[in-house]
Amino acid sequence: MLKLLMSAGVAAFVSLASLGSAQAAGEAVELKSVAWEHGGLFGAYDRASAQRGAQVYREVCAACHGLSLVAFRTLADLGFTEDEIKALAAEYDFVDGPDDSGEMFDRPGKPSDKFPAPHANEKAARAANGGAYPLDLSLIAKARPNGDNYLYSLLTGYVDAPADFTLAPGMNYNAYFAGHQIAMPPPLMEDQVEFADGTEASIDQMAHDVTVFLTWAAEPKMEQRKQMGLKVILFLLILAGLFYAVKRKVWSDLH
Repeated sequence: MLKLLMSAGVAAFVSLASLGSAQAAGEAVELKSVAWEHGGLFGAYDRASAQRGAQVYREVCAACHGLSLVAFRTLADLGFTEDEIKALAAEYDFVDGPDDSGEMFDRPGKPSDKFPAPHANEKAARAANGGAYPLDLSLIAKARPNGDNYLYSLLTGYVDAPADFTLAPGMNYNAYFAGHQIAMPPPLMEDQVEFADGTEASIDQMAHDVTVFLTWAAEPKMEQRKQMGLKVILFLLILAGLFYAVKRKVWSDLH
């Protein structure tokens, strides 16, 4: 079933690899601004949204893009149960070995495995994607300034080109992509996935959820970092207060 979904998604999620060169070629574009729950000093990831985003990644994005730095077991941080993680990992086949006879063999995935690349090597990936090499998405949200808004804007920015705009052959118009021409066709369609929690799978919703998931994938320890930062700030405030009190005490005889 997974292989069927991946095959169906190949044409949809063709080439994030072309983003960097096209970004440099065009003018800067003002992105959409979303009030992300993980934003700000006290922000935390929306677990339900991230879980839906993981489904969008698996059923749409994974056809072309790997997530090679993310182990299945880390999905526990998003609220996936141990059984769910084992079942998800087992949907993928991995080459392992050698066995006792020196032969390599295929085995189902384990929680300790990482999301596999959809293609065996770079040449196979380029052959399947019209010459473009699809990026690994593990760090895509950190690879662009304002990465979450960038991803969301890009995924929701496919509209008809203006009448006076000339698209190059094989390119697609995107309102939020620098230069407005992108090789990747619209990856999302209405009701493309069926969310288990009953959430409507609109393009905006899927784009929002997969952005949350990819932002988490790029920085899974963000919440711990923020908590540590708050503790450090609190410590420094207390320390500054103590230093001030000591200073007043030491110099009090001179006043």
